[in-house]
Amino acid sequence: MRVHDPDRRNLLEGRVALITGGGGSLGRAAARLFLKEGARVVLADRNPEALKAAQAALDDVNVSGVTCDATLEDDVARAMEIVVDRHGGLDVLVANAGTPASTVPVTEVDVEEFDRLFAVHVRGVLLACKHGLRVLTDGGSVVIVSSVAGLRAGPGESARAAVEHAQVGLMRAVAKEAAARHIRVNTVHPGPMANDFQAGVEERLTPVLGSDAAAHVDRQIPLGRHARPEEIAKSVLYLASAQSSFSTGSTLVVDGGMSA
Repeated sequence: MRVHDPDRRNLLEGRVALITGGGGSLGRAAARLFLKEGARVVLADRNPEALKAAQAALDDVNVSGVTCDATLEDDVARAMEIVVDRHGGLDVLVANAGTPASTVPVTEVDVEEFDRLFAVHVRGVLLACKHGLRVLTDGGSVVIVSSVAGLRAGPGESARAAVEHAQVGLMRAVAKEAAARHIRVNTVHPGPMANDFQAGVEERLTPVLGSDAAAHVDRQIPLGRHARPEEIAKSVLYLASAQSSFSTGSTLVVDGGMSA
């Protein structure tokens, strides 16, 4: 088990961070970087098994977990209370919970699936901000994990693009509200990542395309490959830390040139 050296100054030294969607690959990768940079991290996820697996993989005395459904207000409020009870405050909030979307024409969109998307990606972020800002320390940071679909749109992406464009509007409004407290609020927009989440999307997309969807996606990315979660986590760390001290209301694109 790794224990941090208290004499080493790091980007998040002494900070407390909450990461929703903490059981997923990006949540785990961001937590690993945050821990390395001196933070105490609380992972929140609705899947208790994924949460346990993430904590075991990180194997650090400064990480803990809380079961939380990002779409349920009582869960989110309780998660914030637990963070404050454990650590005395909150400095960094990463709203990272997500759910996959089908790639279909708008005439074939499943409205129930759209409602689930909206609940996780928009309601979930709103709840995180609503209850997070009540306990976040002045000068803190909120990082909302969106995607390239929050800045562009293509055929078959109407549902995904709608909810992730909504995230950007929400972020900009909250950034203006939080600025008086020197709290920065930004979105990060990854391109497709090499993880189970994206693999599931591409597995469903392959029969629609009639060819391998992963290869198809790579051809849409100028850098020619999917991102690694660790690469996106570095951008999350940048927005969480004082390195981005004059950035708020911004959209940080990390998509290999896909939206250029």
